[in-house]
Amino acid sequence: MVSTTRYILHLRPVLAVLLCVCLSGVLAERALGAEIEACREQFRTGQYAECIETARAAIEEKAFSSEWRALMIESEMALGRYSEAAEDVNSVLQHYSLSLRLLKLGHEAYLNNGQNREASEMLSRIYQIGARRHIDFLDSEDLVILGETLLLLGGEPRVVLEQFYNRALKKDPGYRKAYLAAGELALAKQDYELAARQYREAIKRFGNEPDAHCGLARAFCNSDRAEMIKSLDAALQINPRYAPALIMLAEHQIDCEDYEAAARLLDRVIEVNPWHPEAWAYGALLAHLADDSNAFKTCWANALKFRPTNPLVDHIIGKKLSAKYRFAEGAEFQRGALKFDPDYLPAKIQLAQDLLRLGDEENGWMLADEVHTRDAYNVQAYNLANLRDHLAKFKTISVGGFIVRMDALEAAVYGDRVLKLLTQAKEQLCKKYGIELETPVTVELFPRQQDFAVRTFGMPGGDGFLGVCFGKVITANSPKLESPHNWQAMLWHEFCHVVTLNLTQNRMPRWLSEGISVYEESQRDPAWGQRMTPEFRKMVLEDGLVPVGNLSGAFLNPPTPMHLQFAYYESSLVVEFLIERFGPDSLKLILADLANGAEINATIEKRTVKMDKIEEQFAAFARKRAVDLAPDMNWAEPKPGEIDASDPNALKDWLAAHPNSFRGLTIYAKSLIAQQKYEQAKEPLYKLISLYPQFAGEDNAYFLLAEVHRNLGETEKEREALGKLAENSADAVYAYERLMEIESERADWLQVVAAGDKYLAVYPLTAAVYSQIGRANQELGRTDQAVEAYRPVLLLDPVDPAEVNYRLALMLRHSDKGAAKRHVLEALADAPRFRDAHRLLLEMVKDGDKAQRPGEKD
Repeated sequence: MVSTTRYILHLRPVLAVLLCVCLSGVLAERALGAEIEACREQFRTGQYAECIETARAAIEEKAFSSEWRALMIESEMALGRYSEAAEDVNSVLQHYSLSLRLLKLGHEAYLNNGQNREASEMLSRIYQIGARRHIDFLDSEDLVILGETLLLLGGEPRVVLEQFYNRALKKDPGYRKAYLAAGELALAKQDYELAARQYREAIKRFGNEPDAHCGLARAFCNSDRAEMIKSLDAALQINPRYAPALIMLAEHQIDCEDYEAAARLLDRVIEVNPWHPEAWAYGALLAHLADDSNAFKTCWANALKFRPTNPLVDHIIGKKLSAKYRFAEGAEFQRGALKFDPDYLPAKIQLAQDLLRLGDEENGWMLADEVHTRDAYNVQAYNLANLRDHLAKFKTISVGGFIVRMDALEAAVYGDRVLKLLTQAKEQLCKKYGIELETPVTVELFPRQQDFAVRTFGMPGGDGFLGVCFGKVITANSPKLESPHNWQAMLWHEFCHVVTLNLTQNRMPRWLSEGISVYEESQRDPAWGQRMTPEFRKMVLEDGLVPVGNLSGAFLNPPTPMHLQFAYYESSLVVEFLIERFGPDSLKLILADLANGAEINATIEKRTVKMDKIEEQFAAFARKRAVDLAPDMNWAEPKPGEIDASDPNALKDWLAAHPNSFRGLTIYAKSLIAQQKYEQAKEPLYKLISLYPQFAGEDNAYFLLAEVHRNLGETEKEREALGKLAENSADAVYAYERLMEIESERADWLQVVAAGDKYLAVYPLTAAVYSQIGRANQELGRTDQAVEAYRPVLLLDPVDPAEVNYRLALMLRHSDKGAAKRHVLEALADAPRFRDAHRLLLEMVKDGDKAQRPGEKD
């Protein structure tokens, strides 16, 4: 007992020392934990130099955690200290050879230094280490790093997502980088909705992280630029030096053609990282767009200084040139990227798209197939493979410098009308602008909107687009009755793009290209194109005009669909203004200057007056056009709930206080029609027409008045109202259809043909319309035109095919006896008791007998 007591007393000093050591260790760990959190905060907020200092101090004090080394290396790369980063990787890996995070950083550091072999070795080491560990014993960080590595080595994305990223999230829902990695993978495979969900969850869980906000911005890039900018602003609030966000904003400004703003943003990146390859790549793009070869060489060399074979540099330049429809130049840069890295799939699929848009289909499809074979999860390549299968079923028509591809049925029905319209456009517009097209123009019409979107944009979407022109290739949706638009006006518009893009070698801002095309639509037919409307009037007079110098940006990020339509209208108004004030030759000279590499505002000043004068004079021109729209009309709008449309007295009271109100008169007329007070409805409708006779938009007075007259049995007056509507509207299908009915009853066959042609310019796949046109031509004695109209009817599942075949046989009886006989036999096959067809067949047989025995008498 005594010895035990002595033993315990003897141990007390030792225990005291051990306790002090343990306590000091705990306190030191807590201090280091606080310091590393401060170091993380420095990195997160862009204090990269301070982060390096903090990390180095901790390392010198023997801080063991590999995260100190990781933060130091990441900060060095953020500052463009690529050589230092590689040296530090070499050093730390001697002591942390099994750290997957440091090995992955080593891969990035070596790549940034152009040490491709060493970078590949890092991936191999990560793979080997991961292969020796059971997946159930990997922590979330290692799971994510292994997943990223497998993707770089060509692993299957679905396996990586399910077995690595999702497993990491399940193991530790608080591991931020798992959300970022899953979002990055979704972006790479163009699943933007999934990407947005991942980044939103990261923001929800971890708050202000610039990488999460920037990832969300990337998810919105192709669909909602306003949300994209909002997310980028959030990232830059946290870290004003965050390069990915600054570069995305610069790219956005380039898309808006605000090159000075883009350059300022790139300067902010280079102030932090003097050798940022993407920043210098965009700088090279700006120099190329400015036709400054010396600046381009400097920027391009700086972009490749540390990694001389970085394919991303040329890929960025080429992709943005293609976004500006400069596909030939873009394709050359993609070829340059593939010289650096023949297996770089982003350049390959972009080159495939460029070649398809340039009309080099053989090589374009070959590259798309190659990418699809290499990466079955590449969405663009997959979509193009499916599209090619659909295109193989199309009919190709090659006539007069055009290669037209259409659905086989549609080609048989109205392919000749397409070619006729395109031929007219080529003759008139090429002569007007003084250009001769040396190679054929390809035109593809897609019955499936999804196929149009894939051919045009590389992915489904693009709702609202009717057609797109790439220079020598036009893609378009074929007509749909459920969403009527005038396909002839659309093709005229797109062919005008062919002319202007080829004149300028695709070096023109979007607003000018669209403005000329809309302007030329209205020159071809006053009902085509766009005109001042009540909505546009309001936007002009309420400071909605976009400065001419910024007009391209109005197409990129419109807050509403109406703003996009206004961008088209305003652009056409600028073109009209330039032609009226400075003559058509000034516009041609501007186009010639653009072809030689001039900047748009500079050439406008050169050929007209200073831009500040242009802005001032155009604003006055647009305001006058707005003020002159129905000048006696009262444009006051009733506030929501101010008047009850079902209460005629309330409407009358409001109209008494707002005489000549456009909205009030329209509401009042519609209310009276709903109550079947047709006679009373005439007064507000006549007043609307007298005040604003050219209005043909929704709820126009002509349409409502025609309804009134029809209900009152006043067919002649209904005809007059519909005729006025048909003059002012390019897609009033109901008016054209009803006019054909009325004119047929009146036996005014010329007007039947005229109304029928207007209908077919909107929807050319209705059998009844061709039948009516055929009968009208037949009545007019125009046999050839009648036959031309009747033939498509048989392809469109007519109600009475026997009657159609009989009429064709009757008209072809003397000019094409073989065809006539086939048609009469088809008529009898469908209707065996068709007496007129039997009689016609007997007469044709007798005619044939007479032809064989010319000397015989009856």
